[in-house]
Amino acid sequence: MLLKTFGWSFAITAAGLALAGVLWGWQGLAIVAILSVLEISLSFDNAVINAGVLRKMNAFWQKIFLTVGILIAVFGMRLVFPIVIVAITAKLGPIEAVDLAINDKDRYEELVTAAHPAIAAFGGMFLLMIFLDFIFEDRDIKWLAWLEKPLARLGKLETLSTVVALVVLLVTATTLATAVPVHDGVGTVDKATTVLLAGIGGLVTYLIVGGISGFFEDRLEQEEEEAEEEAAQKAPAKGGNGTVVGLAGKAAFFLFLYLEVIDASFSFDGVIGAFAITNDIFVMALGLGIGAMYIRSLTVFLVRKGTLDDYVYLEHGAHYAIGALAVILLITIKHEISEVVTGLIGVVLIGLSFWSSVVRNRRAAASGDGPDAKAEVSSGV
Repeated sequence: MLLKTFGWSFAITAAGLALAGVLWGWQGLAIVAILSVLEISLSFDNAVINAGVLRKMNAFWQKIFLTVGILIAVFGMRLVFPIVIVAITAKLGPIEAVDLAINDKDRYEELVTAAHPAIAAFGGMFLLMIFLDFIFEDRDIKWLAWLEKPLARLGKLETLSTVVALVVLLVTATTLATAVPVHDGVGTVDKATTVLLAGIGGLVTYLIVGGISGFFEDRLEQEEEEAEEEAAQKAPAKGGNGTVVGLAGKAAFFLFLYLEVIDASFSFDGVIGAFAITNDIFVMALGLGIGAMYIRSLTVFLVRKGTLDDYVYLEHGAHYAIGALAVILLITIKHEISEVVTGLIGVVLIGLSFWSSVVRNRRAAASGDGPDAKAEVSSGV
């Protein structure tokens, strides 16, 4: 199971490190390895979130996510995206931007860093909406019940997530974005308008992609329920629990798009943070790409092992980590935060949620309810 799921990741790691050693020597090999570890540490919570969505899809779309999706993640977000950002912000042509990235790495890094406020605002707002929609939803199983119960009651107001996100964006634009330090550390620049527009873009993207995928998902689930009821009426004596069929067609397509936008939002901090290690776009793409491959494999592993069903608080921990990452991205518009801090926050939150799940399962086993007990329980954390 482990080799089947992570086989491609192991193979690509070996090939990637070998290529790095041949092209850039031992130093390049070390940098690629460090970037891979950086990407995995920053995006571990991304794997948990992706698994929660991916398990709704059928086998075909899961393969699409692992093949086409990884190409988008590696070449699109880790290689093409920074060049596109430079081309847009510096008003350059695509060829000029590529030439700049290859032949003037310092200037290229400077332009990407200058675009960070817009990138952070877009990604931060998209991730914040994911967290808010999760925390305001009333769920049978609650991790931090003392917090989640009152927030679920507030969540009955349908537009609350959007309102809270807009308030956060407004506060960010009027405080953190008004005196952003320039690249050389001398002087500041006002990025309020840029942050507002980029943040609204992230919010609108979430509402469009999430709304469309949710619409098709709900409609397909309704059709499946009607078909199951009809089949049960025709053959009531046969019984059986039936099988779970993953989403396909339009529903799976828009969920796939949703996953890709989530991955893009998670990759922002990794791409920006990578410039602290190297400004060579090819070294960066190779290192981050290897890490992204492991995140994809881990996502599939979580789905196939049913880990989210066995450890029910993992999704909670991952969403809290998303909320923390969203806040960190917005703060980095003005203040620098180490990638070590960003990665550790996610790992700690997911680790705590995993331990709480283990404790819950032990209590359920001791009481004789078993792991599938449906009673509303809380870890008491």
